[in-house]
Amino acid sequence: MASLKLENVSVQYGGQLQPAVTHASISVQSGDFVVLVGRSGCGKTTLLNAAAGLIAPTGGVVTVDGKAVAGPGADRAVVFQNDALFPWLSARENVAFALKLRGVPLKEREAVADKLLALVKLEGFGSKSIWELSGGMRQRVGLVRALAAEPDFLLMDEPLGALDALTRERMQTLLLDIWAANNIGVLMVTHGIDEALLLATRVVILAPRPGRIVRQIDVNFGRRYAAGETVRAIKADPAFALAKAELEDSIFEGEAA
Repeated sequence: MASLKLENVSVQYGGQLQPAVTHASISVQSGDFVVLVGRSGCGKTTLLNAAAGLIAPTGGVVTVDGKAVAGPGADRAVVFQNDALFPWLSARENVAFALKLRGVPLKEREAVADKLLALVKLEGFGSKSIWELSGGMRQRVGLVRALAAEPDFLLMDEPLGALDALTRERMQTLLLDIWAANNIGVLMVTHGIDEALLLATRVVILAPRPGRIVRQIDVNFGRRYAAGETVRAIKADPAFALAKAELEDSIFEGEAA
């Protein structure tokens, strides 16, 4: 079982009077779906970038399986709100890009790419140019491009934030399907309370000025979906409404702290 840990991590950017985030500890294991929530400026994206190795902590340490993270690695794939696809490549070529870097032969990487595109219901779209795809389609291509590298951890910064409400709901269930099928560890940033509760096995609540963790809540709605329960039934459960109220209160209390 792979393990990603942020231990007592602090990050302070040059020219700022206080840390963007201070003394934050988070653990993500294989099969965990950890979601970071909180008001703007609380350090959610900073922590995600530290986990990805895109920035170095000014205090504390980030480790994967006990080894300190010194930069980005194939064990951690990142998906941003902007799909960040290569516009000069087809959908299939975008998905296969990591495989090409690893020297996988053309026919093999095309077969893998087509299999992954089918996983996100994009069969027959492999040869399409990126500009021919809708926003939701592009986000799905970006997601499976990350999966093509077979990472231990998927790190996502508001990956569904730019989508319309209906597409966003469909993508949420798609994320759960992929997570459950691959036993991958996920660390995700979102501003959506319902989204956090539906997807997460654990919600990490941060407060700003300085950014810090104020609470962590274990939830099981995503596992209930993976076990066969519908999203409609889950959201209709009074337990979901109670969890939502508790999470909203925690975010408010953290902001006021």
